Amino acid sequence: MKGKMSRRDLLKNAAAAGASYLASGDVRAALKSPLAAPSASQEAPAAQILPLTCTSDVFVPPRGRSFFKFSFDFPEPAVEFGGHRFSFRTYTYENAYSLDASSMKVQQGTGSLELYGSGFVWAGGQQKTPGTFHAKFQSTPEGVIEWSATAEMDKPIKSIAAIVRDVPRGRIAAGGQGFLDPGDDELLFGYPFAGGALFRARGMETPLVIIQSGEREFVYLSALLDQVRANRFYFQPGEKGYRAELTCETGGWQKSNRIQSPTWRIGRAASLEEASRPHYEHLEKTFQIPDWEKRDDVPAWFRDVTLVLALHGMHWTGYVFNDFEKMGTILDWTASQIPAGKVMVFLPAWDGRYYWNYPLYQADPRLGGEAGFRKLMDKGHRLGFHFLAMFGMNAANRQLPVFSKFSDAAVDQIDGDPFSLNWVDWDNDRHNEGWGSYMNLGVDSWRRWLSDRISEVIDKYKMDGYFLDIAGGWENNTKADMHEGARRLVQDLRRKYPQILAVGEMSYDALMAFLPVYQVFPAVSYPAAISKYTRAFEHLSLPAPGRGSSGVHEFGFGRFNAQTLTLTPYQIPTITVVDDTFDKNREVMTQVISAAKQRAGIA
Repeated sequence: MKGKMSRRDLLKNAAAAGASYLASGDVRAALKSPLAAPSASQEAPAAQILPLTCTSDVFVPPRGRSFFKFSFDFPEPAVEFGGHRFSFRTYTYENAYSLDASSMKVQQGTGSLELYGSGFVWAGGQQKTPGTFHAKFQSTPEGVIEWSATAEMDKPIKSIAAIVRDVPRGRIAAGGQGFLDPGDDELLFGYPFAGGALFRARGMETPLVIIQSGEREFVYLSALLDQVRANRFYFQPGEKGYRAELTCETGGWQKSNRIQSPTWRIGRAASLEEASRPHYEHLEKTFQIPDWEKRDDVPAWFRDVTLVLALHGMHWTGYVFNDFEKMGTILDWTASQIPAGKVMVFLPAWDGRYYWNYPLYQADPRLGGEAGFRKLMDKGHRLGFHFLAMFGMNAANRQLPVFSKFSDAAVDQIDGDPFSLNWVDWDNDRHNEGWGSYMNLGVDSWRRWLSDRISEVIDKYKMDGYFLDIAGGWENNTKADMHEGARRLVQDLRRKYPQILAVGEMSYDALMAFLPVYQVFPAVSYPAAISKYTRAFEHLSLPAPGRGSSGVHEFGFGRFNAQTLTLTPYQIPTITVVDDTFDKNREVMTQVISAAKQRAGIA
């Protein structure tokens, strides 16, 4: 996307492209060529342009949970291909546009269709504006449809959407997560990050949605990305099926008058495996994600880990759950229950006030200071334990004096509005805090700062690994690619410390190429989406034995149960240790350790 091209240049280049371009069977190659309309002899009858609007074939008014939408009939002229009707929208930074039906041309081939447009409408069709559009569809003998689109206007384009009708209704699973039955609710999924509870979109680890409409009837819709970009899938029900919107944003730091969509895919399958595996085969190849057994970024010691012990330090308020001396006592006891080499010790809030002290990463004096932390590390390593320290990948307190050193890395969203880390009520005044800034590893100042802090802790305390909080929190923004920044951070640290384990809180597909271990295992409906490539332990908010405290996490209290017995083989049993766990619930710790040993075949 390198600036706008005049309509005169478009026509000139299109004529030079010749018949070989139009005959090309490669969707991606075709869309890299200039947009060209078919000659009059190739044009399809005007009846092939279907005069649909945004309210066609959906419930008006909605019958269940719904989302923002136009309150009038916005034109969505459509073409039919492979049993579905397709429309398109284009979004600039100032408005929404649909194709001008009077400018649309269609070229039909065997198993293919090309759609051209030479203008757009806005204001619900009351206004027109020039522009060019090209979409190319292909289908396989099995009925799988792939298509992609390119649009160009005289102003920067933010995103492009394909609207697909005649999508069967049924139970829905997004990004490998569990199936849900939405009834008449509308659904919105966002890849790769939905901002926790702040937004209404459900997050998805990969842009794949599967609908089960019968026992052996699955329909899948996916975006075959070749780079991490924001994608959304919106499903709006009607009597006979869904109207689905598949929206892809350009990188907010790459403003251009031209946008090219990813290749989108829709198909049918007789099993969940058949519906899922082709998407992940694309991811493996595109992002070079290695199989778990072949990964060279997993140190040998971690492959033997049977148990994770999460020793909570200090809450945001300053409440201490366990200081370094008590942590050492807990390790002495744990080593009497299970070989210490089989245990990874995870340290949330070892650096003092949880989140408030981000990103200082210094051993807190109230927990025992540097001397106490070094004593803990030395003791633990002598016993054979492996240690994982926690760092915030994209979180910083704007109130700290050091913030000025990397303030240029604070995130602004694609529309220019600040994206703050303001979705937690830490002090329980029933209003979310506003001092947290969301940070972008794609910006050099922040990546250097965090890399230096992690390196310092590894060097000073011989840490065995580092944990990146909110690792899956990629956000489209105006400054730099957060995914590329994360990749550079991890790969640079790996060059310095090849045997140090890098761990993320939660994942998205491309992240698995360089982060092998996570704290969240989201692939409920299709475990192979994660287990083929990575492993996970349990989240630091896992309710602790006893009253179910979530420790330093904002969750508060939950209900503890023997989750160790119901984990998948790809999850490592975890004990979260808060203030009263060791003192009052040691027998429960013993039970969990025994179950973990039994799972691993340890006598």
